[in-house]
Amino acid sequence: MRAIAYDEHGSSSVLHLVDRPDPQPGPGEVLVRIAVSGVNPTDWKSRAGAGSGRLPKPQVPNQDGAGIVAALGDGVTGLRVGDRVWVWDAAWQRSEGTAQELALLPFRQVVPLPDGES
Repeated sequence: MRAIAYDEHGSSSVLHLVDRPDPQPGPGEVLVRIAVSGVNPTDWKSRAGAGSGRLPKPQVPNQDGAGIVAALGDGVTGLRVGDRVWVWDAAWQRSEGTAQELALLPFRQVVPLPDGES
């Protein structure tokens, strides 16, 4: 899958397109095919960072997004494959945000979207 990532702090010029393996959900996780990735102030502030050093591993930015449930891990209830969902805090204290084709999240951070909502 394709993702936008950065491995050092800085301006938007540190963002680059990378190929990554498709993630698979574990217990309590939801795999979402991202249709829309939202950039919040915390996203660009985190990317800018206080310094310019390398990160422990590449960061995929963006906290919020929306998409379609692609797969469910064991123990996930209240969602089905194909459901339209909103996701939040995807990159909070994690290296995986929503600026990628597939995002893997704890089920508590995935909310069903009503059919009439854009």
